[in-house]
Amino acid sequence: MIPIHALLTENALADEFVAAFRARRLPEKFFYWFPLSVRAWLALCSDGAYRNFVRSHSLVARSAGELAARFPPAPLEVLSLGAGQGDKDLLLLEALRARGIRASYRPVDTSQALLEMACGAALAAGFRAQGVKADLTIAAHRDALAATPETPRRLVLLLGNTLGAFDPPAQARDLAALLRPDDALLVDGELYAGEATLAGYDNPLNRRFAWAPLHAVGIGEEDGELVFETAADPRRPGLHRLAKHFRAARDVAPRLGGETVALPRDARLEMGHSYKYAAPAFLALLADAGLAPRWQGQSDDGRFLMVLAARP
Repeated sequence: MIPIHALLTENALADEFVAAFRARRLPEKFFYWFPLSVRAWLALCSDGAYRNFVRSHSLVARSAGELAARFPPAPLEVLSLGAGQGDKDLLLLEALRARGIRASYRPVDTSQALLEMACGAALAAGFRAQGVKADLTIAAHRDALAATPETPRRLVLLLGNTLGAFDPPAQARDLAALLRPDDALLVDGELYAGEATLAGYDNPLNRRFAWAPLHAVGIGEEDGELVFETAADPRRPGLHRLAKHFRAARDVAPRLGGETVALPRDARLEMGHSYKYAAPAFLALLADAGLAPRWQGQSDDGRFLMVLAARP
């Protein structure tokens, strides 16, 4: 049995999907909701072609022992936000166990399928695990993740540039609110590199992943095009937003759970975003949220920055 506590129901997700589509938006969470989307995501991560997954995964693999050494041999809860399939989390759990730390695992995600994978792998490796199906954009769900008096020291994870899928300044403050004085946050971000950053997304393998939720509702390449674009965020130097959208080349009428939603020709469907950073901007986001770095590491190619942070 895989224990998963659901704060977010499938019915609520289905209602939100239809409402968002009517508003011509496709939030990031729905790229991991449909079974076909999950398959496309796992394929994207599997062969090394998706460089951001490789950067984040290899950085965790290289640094897991060093990070584990920063915690005393006492009970520790690993709370992984946006855990996905949990493969990077498992590297850290194994390193903590090797240090004699009794770690329990609490992955959080909106995707039932990915939560099952994350929990299943941790349970199979001998860790205590319970998944939480939740949406980090909902305040009540974040409140439900707050520590209780019985909760041991925590290591909160937000890996894979997941911070960039939200509004980074606001999300950093929400993360800080989850931390007690002895807790720590491990978070990473992709460092912006101009056209090379755009090329990392606008390529055939990533396009296959981006098309998956559209294919699931009957929209195909013959119906329009996917457009990727970047822009600087005027709120802070060094903060860059990479966004994608679908532009209909003809009238499209996908059926969503028995309902038809019209997308006329030239309609634009916003399809999520991912923020990138200059390194000083990433550190400044954490500082503005009241968090101080305790450790930093970069991927071998210098394109991913990972920070262990805590309250000063």
